[in-house]
Order: sequence, then structure tokens, then C-alpha cells
Amino acid sequence: MVTFLSGGTGTPKLLDGAAAAFSPEETTVVANTGDDIELGGLFVSPDVDTLLFQGGGILDRETWWGIDGDTHRTNSALSDIASAAGLPDGPQYLPEEKQTASRDLANWRRFSGVAEFMTIGDRDRAVHITRTSLLDEGHTLSEATERLASAFGLTIDLLPMSDDAVASLIHTDEGLMHFQEYWVAHRGEPAVDTVEFRGSSQAEPAPGVLEALEDDVIIGPSNPVTSIGPMLALPGVADALAQTTVVAVSPFLGDDAFSGPAADLMAAVNAEPNTAGLAAAYPFADAFVIDENDNTEFDRPTVKTDITIDSREDAKRLIRAINHAIENLP
Repeated sequence: MVTFLSGGTGTPKLLDGAAAAFSPEETTVVANTGDDIELGGLFVSPDVDTLLFQGGGILDRETWWGIDGDTHRTNSALSDIASAAGLPDGPQYLPEEKQTASRDLANWRRFSGVAEFMTIGDRDRAVHITRTSLLDEGHTLSEATERLASAFGLTIDLLPMSDDAVASLIHTDEGLMHFQEYWVAHRGEPAVDTVEFRGSSQAEPAPGVLEALEDDVIIGPSNPVTSIGPMLALPGVADALAQTTVVAVSPFLGDDAFSGPAADLMAAVNAEPNTAGLAAAYPFADAFVIDENDNTEFDRPTVKTDITIDSREDAKRLIRAINHAIENLP
């Protein structure tokens, strides 16, 4: 039995090769939900959706988000209407009193749908409508995710990290931003002061998460701060990881991030913005898998291989290296 902690695009790419060592029936993936937002009244869970679309064989593998070949007519129409009506463009938070009204959501993750700042495809939107409707009917996010996973034919167990609201907020020189605003709308350009996981201290791991962490755990090459950090901020998760076998894959190729703003965000939380920073980010890790050209040294077992993932064969090679690390731990 094995459990992956997944966020962003790094770990989903790794999961392409998971079957090289682990059977789908014995694989659980816990997905980050700190990136979740409500946009135009729809509940969007980007890291969960990437895994749904990947498992369903419809993921856009050029972008590693959204559905391959999806149309964007609704998104375009929203922009056209906003322009014609003289409505503002860009991310617009709903008023503070609306952030927690009706459905129990953490502050600063509810956005207006006017001139929708995230490009959401039409088929993709159907998933958000379904999820939102299930939540409005009284189902938990875990229950909604289970229904959607069944619809897409997933053979792995997919769990959101929590049914409670957690918002990854980025404090920048241009003000407070949800991670989606910082990364999608502002392309990660504002200087980062610090990172906050609002709501995490009151949240609980979703049903099955702590049990899944009793198995061997693999942290893929996801952003340690905003992809994995929200999970570690949940009560009980770091303690559970300290009691089990954990292998972490570096999200860095030398000093360059595998993808996304990992380096800037690690620097903002006072961790070295490179592979060496993983020792502080994951103090519970029993072993690391790093690139064959990376000279970083740890006080724990380290396996070196080419960690570039450009194909399923690359992912399989990396999975075999991870499995080697697990099997050779003392």
C-alpha cells in the first residue's frame, strides 16, 4: 500500500508511472485543496480536477490542467459581456461579508465571475457545476470527490486533504492574494513576503487521510509550500508522517524549480530555495530522490536519478527509483 501527496503538476506527472511499482488498487492519492476557490458561484478544485482528468484519460497534457480539446465559449462570453457592460477586468474578491456567507468557506477564496480571470473550459465547467450542486445538497467535498472519481473511472483512491475550507494566501508587496490570483492572474510576479494557510488550524484531515498516511508515503516533485504545505498545516498530518515511511522527490533541477514558483515561495518561508531546502520543508522524510546532477547532500539516504518527467517512461524510471529508496531503507 502506498499514498502519494499531490498538488500542482509535479506529482500528477509522476503518477503517470506509478503502476510500474504500485498497483492502482493499492494506491491512494491525497490532493491539495488549499488552491480551491469559488468563482462565479462555482466551487473549483484545481488539484483534485487534474487527477480526475488524468485518471479519466482526458487531461490536457500540454498544460497539465483542464480537459484536452475543451472549448471556452462561456469563458469568452463572460469577458465579452464584462467589456461591453463596462465591468472591471481581473480578479475581484466578493465583499468580506460574502466570504463566509451561506456555504462555510475560508475568507479570501470567493471571487466574482465577472470577466472570469481563470480560463475554465466548458466541459471542465460541468464538473464544477456538479461538485457545487453536490455540496449544496449537503454532501461533503470527500463525498463529491468520490462521486466524480467514479464518473471518471479512477482506479486509485482519491481523497481531498480536508472537507474543511483552507485557503493558501500569498502576502505580497501588492497586497494579500489568494494563490490563484497570485499565480494565474499575476503570473507569480509580485514579490512574496510570506505565505498563510488560512483556516488550516480549525480544519480536520478528510476521512481516510490519516489512515492513508499509515502506509508508505511518497511526496512527488510538487511545490513544497503551496502544494504540500497546506496538507502539513492540518492538525495531525505532520505527526502522522513522522511515524511512517516517507520518500520525497526534489522539485528542483539544481537551483531551478521543476515548475511553478517553488523557489520564490520557499525563500518567503525562510527555506533554502533549492533541493537543500527540502530538509527543512520535510523534516520527517526518511529518504530523498534527487537529480543525478544535483550535488546536495542530506543526512538521510538519497537516491539519484534523472528526475525530468517528459514522458510516461520518465515517470516509470522515477517511480522505480522511489521504490528502490523505500525497499532499501534500514
